[in-house]
Amino acid sequence: MNWKRKSTLCEGAVMMLLLSHMTTALDVPLDPKVLEGLPQPPTITHQSPKDYIIDPRENIVIHCEAKGKPHPSFSWTRNGSHFDVEKDPKVFTKPNSGTLVIDISEEKAEAYEGVYQCTVRNEHGTAVSNNIVIRQSKSPLWSKERNEPVTVQVGVSLILHCRPPMGLPPPIIFWMDNNFQRLPQNSRVSQALNGDLYFSNVLVEDTRNDYICYARFPHTQTIQQKQPITVNVLDVDAMNETVLAAILNDTDILGDRPAAERTPSFMHPTGPNSTSMVLRGETLELECIADGLPTPEISWTRVSGDLPGDRFSFQKFQKMLKIIEVTEADAGDYRCLARNRLGSAQHIITVVVKAAPFWISAPRNLILAPKETGMLICHVGGNPKPTITWSVNGVPIENSPNDPSRKVEDNKIILSDVQAGSSAVYQCNASNEFGYLLANAFVNVLAEPPRVLTPPNNLYQVISNRQAMLDCASFGSPIPKITWFKDGQTAILDGDSYVLHENGSLQINPAQPLNSGKYTCVATNTLGNKENHVFLEVKEPTRILKQPEYKVVQRGSRAVFECKVKHDPSLIPTLTWLKDNGELPDDERFVVDSDSLTIIDVAEEDEGTYTCIMNTTLDKDSASARLTVVERPDPPRDLELTDQREQSVQLTWIPGDEHNSPTQLFLVQYEDSLHQPGVWHNMTEAPGTSATAQLDLSPYVYYSFRVLALNDVGMSEPSTPSRQYRTNPSQPDDNPSDVEVAGTEPNNLVISWKELTGLQSNGPGLQYKVSWRQKETEEDWTSVIVANVSQYVVTGAPTFIPYEVTVQAFNDYGHGPKPGVVFGYSGEDRPMVAPENVKVLVQSSTMAEVHWEPIPPSAVRGRMLGYKVSYWKEKSLQKEDSRPKEKKELTFSGNETEGRLPDLHPYSQYSVNVRAFNGKGDGPANDDLKFETPEGVPGAPAFLRIIDLNLDSLTVEWGPPEDEYGRLTGYTLKYQPINSTDELKEMTLLANETSISLENLKYSTRYMFYLNAMTIKGSGPVVTTAITIVDEALVRPAVETGKGTESPSHPISPVTQSVQPPFYKARPVGPVFRNVNYSLEEDHAIINWEYTGEENNVYVEYMLDNSKEAWKREAVNGSRTYQLKNLKAGVVYKVRVVANNHADLTVHSTEELLITVPAMASRQVDIATQGWFIGLMCAIALLILVLLIVCFIKRNKGGKYPVKEKEEAHQDPEIQPMKEDDGTFGEYSDTEDHKPLKGSRTPSNGTVKKDDSDDSLVDYGEGGDGQFNEDGSFIGQYSGKKEKDTQEGNESSEAPSPVNAMNSFV
Repeated sequence: MNWKRKSTLCEGAVMMLLLSHMTTALDVPLDPKVLEGLPQPPTITHQSPKDYIIDPRENIVIHCEAKGKPHPSFSWTRNGSHFDVEKDPKVFTKPNSGTLVIDISEEKAEAYEGVYQCTVRNEHGTAVSNNIVIRQSKSPLWSKERNEPVTVQVGVSLILHCRPPMGLPPPIIFWMDNNFQRLPQNSRVSQALNGDLYFSNVLVEDTRNDYICYARFPHTQTIQQKQPITVNVLDVDAMNETVLAAILNDTDILGDRPAAERTPSFMHPTGPNSTSMVLRGETLELECIADGLPTPEISWTRVSGDLPGDRFSFQKFQKMLKIIEVTEADAGDYRCLARNRLGSAQHIITVVVKAAPFWISAPRNLILAPKETGMLICHVGGNPKPTITWSVNGVPIENSPNDPSRKVEDNKIILSDVQAGSSAVYQCNASNEFGYLLANAFVNVLAEPPRVLTPPNNLYQVISNRQAMLDCASFGSPIPKITWFKDGQTAILDGDSYVLHENGSLQINPAQPLNSGKYTCVATNTLGNKENHVFLEVKEPTRILKQPEYKVVQRGSRAVFECKVKHDPSLIPTLTWLKDNGELPDDERFVVDSDSLTIIDVAEEDEGTYTCIMNTTLDKDSASARLTVVERPDPPRDLELTDQREQSVQLTWIPGDEHNSPTQLFLVQYEDSLHQPGVWHNMTEAPGTSATAQLDLSPYVYYSFRVLALNDVGMSEPSTPSRQYRTNPSQPDDNPSDVEVAGTEPNNLVISWKELTGLQSNGPGLQYKVSWRQKETEEDWTSVIVANVSQYVVTGAPTFIPYEVTVQAFNDYGHGPKPGVVFGYSGEDRPMVAPENVKVLVQSSTMAEVHWEPIPPSAVRGRMLGYKVSYWKEKSLQKEDSRPKEKKELTFSGNETEGRLPDLHPYSQYSVNVRAFNGKGDGPANDDLKFETPEGVPGAPAFLRIIDLNLDSLTVEWGPPEDEYGRLTGYTLKYQPINSTDELKEMTLLANETSISLENLKYSTRYMFYLNAMTIKGSGPVVTTAITIVDEALVRPAVETGKGTESPSHPISPVTQSVQPPFYKARPVGPVFRNVNYSLEEDHAIINWEYTGEENNVYVEYMLDNSKEAWKREAVNGSRTYQLKNLKAGVVYKVRVVANNHADLTVHSTEELLITVPAMASRQVDIATQGWFIGLMCAIALLILVLLIVCFIKRNKGGKYPVKEKEEAHQDPEIQPMKEDDGTFGEYSDTEDHKPLKGSRTPSNGTVKKDDSDDSLVDYGEGGDGQFNEDGSFIGQYSGKKEKDTQEGNESSEAPSPVNAMNSFV
């Protein structure tokens, strides 16, 4: 056992090794030029079917066609013996063919029945055909029989047998009557597969004498008829005894009595189980026919699993399950279930699937070169497993000569080291009990050099990103190897986007523009090589960039479909428009442009789907859109009045065409030709899905109705009016509405109402009964009758007395319903008296309270609405006030007896009076009452400004408040440096002072000043201003006694002048922000304001003027001044100060300030690196060195250098000796070194810090502004150090600076 297993494994390993060295089979080329001259064994190309049923009326033709090189010869066998065609004059073969033609015009076809086989030969081998069985079709007659009538009781089951004759092929069965009409079949009556007719239960109407079974034979197209069968169905319970006795004597009745209702049972197949066998690939038909009353319903299920997808169907009223293309997986148990209301029955059919032999892989022809190896495989399936036998050239292989290069292993023939001249045809025969398969496969041993079959210089054009397939069909033996090159480069191998197929084709997927070019394929085998060139062009794809869109347009309008396309410019595009996949109508309304389709005056027939197709020679793209044509609906038609009642009617109609826009609603209108002829009123609406409306009617109206339909497009035209419908008169259903009672004069009562319409009158003679009486009295009602009016005036009524009023409608047919009572008052009059005991209580300098006693109710004479308090300022107690007196009035509603007078001016005299008022007007006022307000805090000073600005002093000047609100007691002035920790200094000034001089202020320091006035009540609001203390001497020329003013010896650059910053003042805005002003520096602005609000979130917001960007915000942290830095020169900014609440919403804001930052002169380039400047500075330095040497020599020769004495003799008031700790150089110190050089720039804030070290680069001419570039490099400008002439009487001068000289030209 183990030895056999090892042997099998060893043989398998040898087989795998052999297969790995086999050559792939070479296909025989179809090109005639290639075939010409190539030897080829015979191949059968056409043959008749295995089972060939012939028509005896026609000649017998048995096909056998074949090819080969040289052309093969043909021979036949019949029933296993040689069939000599030449000896039978009735048999001949077609020229160059093996097809037999047998003339049976004078011979019976049965004489030529048998098994035929065709043999095809040439010098390279022999092929054989299938065994072709020839049989004559047969349509035998029905055997003679006499059919006895069948008599059955109603309700029983019945089978009518057909039993057709056995024909070839089997006949097709159907049941008909004498008129050749098919008998009706249903779930109760149906035909079985064997042709019998089954009745699950019979009915009386099944009685007939022409149940005829027909058999149609398809080959001969003949129909055979069975003798008619008579069926009588009796209902014994419905017959009398005489008739029943006569029938019983003549016939046998199936069943003693009518069948009762019963549970189902199976008539076919019988029993609980059955078996059905089917061959693989054929059609399975399972049948279940059941008896039962009521008629059972049949259902099918598979016991284990589902029915096979879309391959099954139910036929013959669910009685047959049909499965096509049966596979082995369809084997198993199937359950049919018969059920009626009394119960059910089931039957299990076991399906067995067998299989005739079928090809899994048929053997293929082989073309081998000498010394090569190949294999023929005959791979078949079947159940039972087929038996495989091999033949060579038509001879069983075991009977053929021994060939050492050939080895047979079951379904394989292995050929190794084949020799020239060993070509042959091999036959594989696979058979089991259900059939056989026969295949021919030749082995052709050839030695041929390579040939490329693809035409040379083929041009392939493909679209980018699609697959390109370059062909290189070749032939040769051994099989050539294909190698590809591009543009003469190295060989292209498999991988990336290149795939080399077995047939030599080169696949490029996806093809890109860079793949375009020349390709060369080379076919190579041991006998030589051959090359071929092809070309590839990769084109851009055609794309619809803008597709047509769905359109809904109204009839008569214009529809435009756009179709914008991009395509490869080297391809010629063709734009085509289709409508509903067909051509556009031949109509001038359809205008096709290069990228659009326009439909003018759209009609209903234009509706459809429009497709834009852009075609090129290589590809196309398309897009579709639908056009829906809409219109207002057609008017409804055929209006009809139904269900007519006294006060209602039902209106029905037929809707008109909706024109693709669903109807939303129907509007029902009516015309009252009695009261308003020609006027149509809207009556009711009905849903768009309805075509009826129930209408409520009024009496005494001549109605006509019409209906309109509404959709999204609009309202339809009105329908044709309905016939007129009249309602009978009746008493009014309603009384006048909107009854109002009010007096217009002190002695009248006006009663008004809204009249009834003609539709509401309900009858002729409409009038109104108006009744009234005083309220809450027992007086009788006073009434009047009026018509065609809407009001009545009662005169002589007492003033403002309550009344009860009713208004009732009536006509000639009766009164309307009882009217409701309406209450009202007669006319009002003005109040008669003024309030008394008016008093004023002063609460504060700006608030007072006024009190009064209400007037008596009897004096009101109307509806008391309240009191009016008038007050005005008579004069100021402080000064004369020429302004006009503005009278103010406050209204207090109801019966209030006190009120507050706000916004009074302190220290003033006021007058006040009070009067009552009602709906008629104001009553008299009391006598004017005067009162005075006490002193209050004063207003803000009229102005605050700085004058006489010096190095360390200035004068503050202000104006008294416009509103002092009392006697001023003085002023408080506070000041301190801005952004400093210095203590706030405070001064109290007398009331008669309006200016003060401040000294000893810090040089080059910005100060903020606060000023407010005071009375005995406290301090008023503060005004502020800010100023910078600047050394003005720096911008003034030097002046000596008696010399006057002279111009400088050289021009002064504007960037070297330190100018006092301009001062601006903005007017106060609102009650919270006041005295908003600002001042400008070189690149920043200082904003000042006064703020008295409660919100702590105060911000300065700014933005570029005319900018759309958001405001930039900076918090001020409780300060009243803020410095906006890094402003751009020459730019206009909008600035405002805002206060936000806790939700960060702005509640207060100043007006926007427009701040223009002055433009600065251009910054000079760094000339310190310029050659000419370096040379100049070196010359100056050398000159200074020479001067120092001369001075040193002169001092040593002449004693003390007389600089000190000359300075003391001509003391300059601006020169202050420096202390030793300030960096003095003793008697040679030049005090002007403490000031900026005239050629230098001040710091950006306009000040020079006095505390800075004097040992700076400025003193040595190394730069004036000490600024740095963004990278931190020093960019100071150089200037000559100022020398002072020591000779008496000479004017002071400054050595000219090259920088200043240069700046003067800027």
